[in-house]
Amino acid sequence: MNKVGEHVTIDFLGVKKDYTPDFYNKVIYKIAKKAKIEVLNISEKVFKPQGYTCLALLAESHMSFHTFPEKGIISFDFFTCGKISPTAALDVLRNEIKHKRAVVRSFDRSNKGIYEDIYSTPGHKKYYVVTDAIENFVSKVGQHIEILKLEEFGNSLFIDSELQVAEKDEKRYSTQFVNSALNLSKDNSSAAIIGGGDGGVARELISKGFDLIDWFELDPEVVKVCQKHLPKIFGEATANNKVKTYWGDAFESIKKIKDQKYDKVFVDLNDDEFCINLASKNMKSLKRILKPGGILTAQVGCQSKKPKQVKNWMDLLQTNFGNVVLSETYIPSFDCKWNFATSQSQE
Repeated sequence: MNKVGEHVTIDFLGVKKDYTPDFYNKVIYKIAKKAKIEVLNISEKVFKPQGYTCLALLAESHMSFHTFPEKGIISFDFFTCGKISPTAALDVLRNEIKHKRAVVRSFDRSNKGIYEDIYSTPGHKKYYVVTDAIENFVSKVGQHIEILKLEEFGNSLFIDSELQVAEKDEKRYSTQFVNSALNLSKDNSSAAIIGGGDGGVARELISKGFDLIDWFELDPEVVKVCQKHLPKIFGEATANNKVKTYWGDAFESIKKIKDQKYDKVFVDLNDDEFCINLASKNMKSLKRILKPGGILTAQVGCQSKKPKQVKNWMDLLQTNFGNVVLSETYIPSFDCKWNFATSQSQE
């Protein structure tokens, strides 16, 4: 980590007293003495009818106060690139400013960033710690593709701001996906993958001895970037002569596939309502390319986060196949159990 300093912000709430500019000047020098930093200059502004802003230029960076008497709030900001942590100011300020509550935030200023999880809510925030942004672009088919190096999970693929796969735990996802199908039928001569641009499912099918793997993927740029930056996940997905790749709309491509070609079909699309509707519209084609007794498995998302979505997938497969089995595995980078729905053709 390339750390350049530390930063602390404090918002004092429930402040009843409107302190004078002289008070803030004295407090700045008390903090400077305790933190062993040098004050170069103080610039300030008194507002009418109320309010005050003060900025102290330090040899080590800066310190500031902003007051909102009408709201009973004093906001303090302290950044230092010195060896002394800016949290040294806390004891001074808590003794000097009478308040009901203080909201303290402290963090390192460094090359590390944070990336908010798409499933965060206003009251429950989750972030990934990012140590490097390796790729960031919009593909020709309109997908926002990012390869981010996450501190805990390694190189990771994000599409349209949502984590798709991470180096550290991708094998949990792909292994469970493939095993969900094999648990119903061990036949492994042929398989089709709908989506799955990171290559993980293709890699697992190769490892399970499938002789023929047809891979239908919309976006070649996803495949290319994963091959380059996620080689442990991607494996030999496109290099293996058992794998044939079809680019473009998967459901248009499978219209040209002969009947009853595959033992297994893996639907690895986004876990959203649009893709459920897409699968529903094309279910006749998916059933047509399955051999009698063949297996269709779809990744259907997280039951705890999107119960309605998982139910819709289950209902869709139950209606079309007369049977459905739900399996799951915990994915640390997703911070939840991930579900896969599997059905067996009775035709």
